[in-house]
Amino acid sequence: MSVTAYRRGRTVRTVSASVLAVAALTLTTAFSAGEGTGSRADAAGLGNTAGGSSKGEPIGDCDINKTVFSVQSVERPVNHLLLTATNGAGVDCRLADFPSLRFGDSQAATPQIEESKPQSAPVLTPGESAYAGITTSAADGSGSHGRVVNSLEVFIEGNEDGTDVELPGGSVFVDSSAKVTYWQTDVEDALSW
Repeated sequence: MSVTAYRRGRTVRTVSASVLAVAALTLTTAFSAGEGTGSRADAAGLGNTAGGSSKGEPIGDCDINKTVFSVQSVERPVNHLLLTATNGAGVDCRLADFPSLRFGDSQAATPQIEESKPQSAPVLTPGESAYAGITTSAADGSGSHGRVVNSLEVFIEGNEDGTDVELPGGSVFVDSSAKVTYWQTDVEDALSW
């Protein structure tokens, strides 16, 4: 083997090793830039959470204009309604706290049942629902200022405007003992208060 061929082979090996080292360093730097903000797939722009938001971004409150509400009467417990909120948006959203309810021409919102507060607010994927139980009147007749109302306006956290929700049968009897639970992920939990 001539000296020239030997030097040429050594030069090729040195250049190849240098190219590999630069490529490895480039990949390490690219992935290191994403450390602390999520996975390496996130750093490369490959990983997203449901709804298209990147990891680490908070999930926003549900938009009242993209949430479908319905109210239905239930057999048990007596004098109760079930309010259902279904996420109609294309992204995950959070239903914080409890729904604020205004029956008829009431000036004040229906009080919440503080003991019904869950560990965390329900996060709804598109099409998923959360529930709130509504006590309309005292079962023993002890409530005062009873009246029949034919409208219900619902307000949710993070939204200034409310939305009208049709009452089952068009009207309901309410009195001073009316109250509402916090949002629950399970129907039975919503109706256990």
